Amino acid sequence: MQKQIPDPSGHPQFNDLNRRSFLKTGLGGALFLGTVSVTAGLSGCATQPAGRLSAVGTRMDASYQFRFLTEDDIALFEALLPAMVGPGLPEQPQARNMAIAGTIERIDAGIHKFGPANQKELRRLFDLLNFGLTRVTVARVWSSWPNVTTEEADAFLERWRTSRIGLFNNGYIALTKISNVAFYGYRDFWHLSGYPGPPQYAVDALPQFQNA
Repeated sequence: MQKQIPDPSGHPQFNDLNRRSFLKTGLGGALFLGTVSVTAGLSGCATQPAGRLSAVGTRMDASYQFRFLTEDDIALFEALLPAMVGPGLPEQPQARNMAIAGTIERIDAGIHKFGPANQKELRRLFDLLNFGLTRVTVARVWSSWPNVTTEEADAFLERWRTSRIGLFNNGYIALTKISNVAFYGYRDFWHLSGYPGPPQYAVDALPQFQNA
């Protein structure tokens, strides 16, 4: 899996992702996703951003306010991230959970900066994966995301990566790109992509490095 080249400021850069459409689905795919998204909302799936979450149990920063991801989306990424960036995650359980939580917060912050078109595409993709009927029939994931093992998540990602269906391929690319940017683009994980960090003269000259 291709890793994100870090930005010297130490913060993940989502600008390049926002310049392109994530899901080039065509008319049929767009109608399908739109129908699923509406149905998911009517069936009781979470549709509002999660807002502030307690740090107890979630490991989230209690001061952080989610502005795009719903509680269902958070559970989705909690299941997928160990399969997507697993080798880079800390082995110690608490540190691992906090790294996952921080990555999810950065995913939310990045998507919040996207334009409306990309936000709409990602909302429909997440609804497809969170809605029980399509999670089982389309994604072929039988358990709810909080109960999905890393092996099951990895198998799901591999099915979508190798599928002949464009919607699934593009869905896989969208999930992995935003996750890689949020994880490998963060300063604490620069070393995992072989990036040593900005040179000292840049740190001394540019205040954003000192405050990152």
